[in-house]
Amino acid sequence: MSTTTAGILFLVSLIVALVAVHVPFGDYMYRVYSSTKDSRIEKGIYRAIGADPKAEQTWGAYARSVLAFSAVSILFLFGFQLLQNYLPLHLNDPATEVTPALAWNTAVSFVTNTNWQAYSGESTYGHLVQMAGLAVQNFVSAAVGMAVAVAVMRGFVRTRTGDLGNFWVDLVRGTLRILLPISALAAVALVAGGAIQNFSPHSQVVDTVAGAQQTIPGGPVASQEAIKNLGTNGGGFFNVNAAHPFENPTTWTNWIIIFLLLVIAFTLPRTFGRMVGNTKQGLAIVSVQATLAMISWAAILWTQLQHHGTVPTAVNAAMEGVEQRFGVANSAIFAASTTLTSTGSVNSFHDSYTSLGGMVLLLNMQLGEIAPGGVGSGFYGMLVLAVITVFVAGLMVGRTPEYLGKKITPREIKLAATYFLVTPLIVLTGTALAMALPGQRAGMLNTGPHGLSEVLYAFTSAGNNNGSAFAGITVNTEWYNTALGLAMAFGRFLPIILVLALAGSLAKQGHTPASVGTLPTHRPQFVGMVSGVTLILVALTFLPMLALGPLAEGLH
Repeated sequence: MSTTTAGILFLVSLIVALVAVHVPFGDYMYRVYSSTKDSRIEKGIYRAIGADPKAEQTWGAYARSVLAFSAVSILFLFGFQLLQNYLPLHLNDPATEVTPALAWNTAVSFVTNTNWQAYSGESTYGHLVQMAGLAVQNFVSAAVGMAVAVAVMRGFVRTRTGDLGNFWVDLVRGTLRILLPISALAAVALVAGGAIQNFSPHSQVVDTVAGAQQTIPGGPVASQEAIKNLGTNGGGFFNVNAAHPFENPTTWTNWIIIFLLLVIAFTLPRTFGRMVGNTKQGLAIVSVQATLAMISWAAILWTQLQHHGTVPTAVNAAMEGVEQRFGVANSAIFAASTTLTSTGSVNSFHDSYTSLGGMVLLLNMQLGEIAPGGVGSGFYGMLVLAVITVFVAGLMVGRTPEYLGKKITPREIKLAATYFLVTPLIVLTGTALAMALPGQRAGMLNTGPHGLSEVLYAFTSAGNNNGSAFAGITVNTEWYNTALGLAMAFGRFLPIILVLALAGSLAKQGHTPASVGTLPTHRPQFVGMVSGVTLILVALTFLPMLALGPLAEGLH
């Protein structure tokens, strides 16, 4: 079987599995967030944190709850890292001292669901910080994104009210009823596939068959690997992330990991369809996401498998930076999937991809990670683009645009447009500053267009809360830790505030019945329009930078 054929079959099997779980899993999440009953454990948590599960929140109160919870999480994780040498289960030898700049960067990274890593996991953090600090944020940062997405759904459903639900209820239910049980099952599957789960020190020395000695790292890896992918987090227990055989041992564990990082984001549109009472609306949204994802998968496979450029190749494919046990096709699918979502996990070296292959990965993130994007964040980003699309369509026919019975007035379109512009502003400003400062340019491994791509990728990854690394650039410096930390914080919380404000504005409206002039938003025509608007907006925003970076390198 050829490499291309094997890669296509691998991708087809993933698509079939995602289609199979779309309806039952989407319906289950709808029941989770629509239920009026709380379990005993949930009631105990509400009492402990002083939350009233029956109290509704306006968009402002919901946003303040998100920001307060995230701020406390950042402070806790920041202090946790600085104190790790005094805590149990810190098994690194010698003990690693984390600088305040690195602690800030890592805390913001995991709380914002970015999981950008400017450190080597096995040589920097002990088991307690990995489990009680980083892995906990893997759960709750994902649950925050899902909670915001559900609040936005309610904005389209509710009328004549300012209430969008209760953040604390949505957070707890998403964590306990969705993320925790699936992660437990996934961890068992990964252990069965060869991923490790123990409390061994990172410096365990063993004798090899040849008589030499080798240092073997250990730790509770499988449990963190499961949630890091299910929650589209991506922070690796080890420095090389999912390329490490203890995190991702085989081809079939590689398949499980990709499935996990795609499944919630591709299923939330079904939950949306159930919530608005029209499953065709959810089908239209997931069709847009699938269309863009298929374009990306096809492009990355073509650039990596049929490359004839200057990058070293093996059997006509770009093999540099790729693990032999996965091969080019499976690694390319992994890279596209992790950048299409907000997952920072990697199983190959993106800096070694062909110039056009690297550009595909950049474009995936620059779309706003909406195909399908991160858990929750990808979905509400997709809804913002749908709102922009119906506004454009309304301009064409000269009438006030409507979406799902809600009028898109100047207030709504201003919020949607600002949402779309926030991330490009963060990415392009950060890249410009880094390239303007000689000290920061010195951190690039390469010069010229490829060096620009390294810097652009870093800020694109941080600003879009992806977290994957192009690599080839030194970022564990005080400037980069601070700048990328700010990019991650603004890239996460500004869009959340704007989209909640949009949902609150929609919830206050009444319901406008569909008329002859209403754009049907459940047909293939709408799917094509949203896909086209998305690609055009991204091209207009980022094409100049791409022309100076990967495109210039590819044409060199």
